Amino acid sequence: MSGEKKQTITIRVISVCFAVVVLAIFKPFGLEAWQWQAYAHLIAVGGLGIISCFITEAFLVYILKKPGSLDHGVDYIIRRNLWFQLINTPLVSLMICLYRHFVLSDKVDGNLLSWGNFFETLVIMAFCSFVIGLYWRFKFRGKYLAAELEEMKQMNEQLQQLQQKSISKFPLANELEKEVQPATTPPSTIDLAGTTSESVTIHIPNLLYIESVGNYVKVAQLQEGKVVTHMLRATSKQIEEKLIDYPTIVRCHRAFLVNLQQVEKIISKAGTMQLLIKHSNDYLPVSRSNMPGIKQAIATQNHT
Repeated sequence: MSGEKKQTITIRVISVCFAVVVLAIFKPFGLEAWQWQAYAHLIAVGGLGIISCFITEAFLVYILKKPGSLDHGVDYIIRRNLWFQLINTPLVSLMICLYRHFVLSDKVDGNLLSWGNFFETLVIMAFCSFVIGLYWRFKFRGKYLAAELEEMKQMNEQLQQLQQKSISKFPLANELEKEVQPATTPPSTIDLAGTTSESVTIHIPNLLYIESVGNYVKVAQLQEGKVVTHMLRATSKQIEEKLIDYPTIVRCHRAFLVNLQQVEKIISKAGTMQLLIKHSNDYLPVSRSNMPGIKQAIATQNHT
């Protein structure tokens, strides 16, 4: 069992224990009528809570495709925990209502299954869930942020190594210079054409990024020390397919392709991961779904 799974189980068990303690203090659902037996019922309710947590986790992982991994960042974990609470709270409330109906109604007639009892239980469990969520959010936010900053530092170091290797592979040269490349190396200069007659010649190391703008793409590259942009009538998907032989050019967002050779550094800005582009000082957003691809591209190129 991985460390993340153990941590998740520990968090869920502690959360359930907290809810059981709250119920033990306030004794709702007529638990005081059961005297010492109430504690046995509380243990049973705790067991239902743990079962409910496992069901909710399985639903998130296998149905909603939301794995509990720190690799997705702090904001993802917070959103996932919110989804967990939204699903688990009514589920555990329903299970407790059924327990009240079939087990606790012997001495308390008011425990019979009804909409009123369900909403009563839902309010109590929602309060517990809210307090528990606040506790874990403040407890782990600092830890997640520290882990994210350390990962960003390592990625920036790997990015610098990648750029040094790329310079030796594709030296920054004048566009008119004809370079002799080994047969296994793709040419450093390539022509990109749109669906109409327009086209642009780019020197791969000088390419900054490609942005999707409506029915066009904006190609930003460095020419004679200045950033020059060209518009082509094409989709970023079509351009991406033409540049498939260049592993340092990757998709960072549905609207952007970026040349990792021209990334100054990776930063966290306004709660999102962004790429600071050299020469232009532009910031390109990085979507969570594309971050694994960027990590893999940096790692793969550093090991080739």
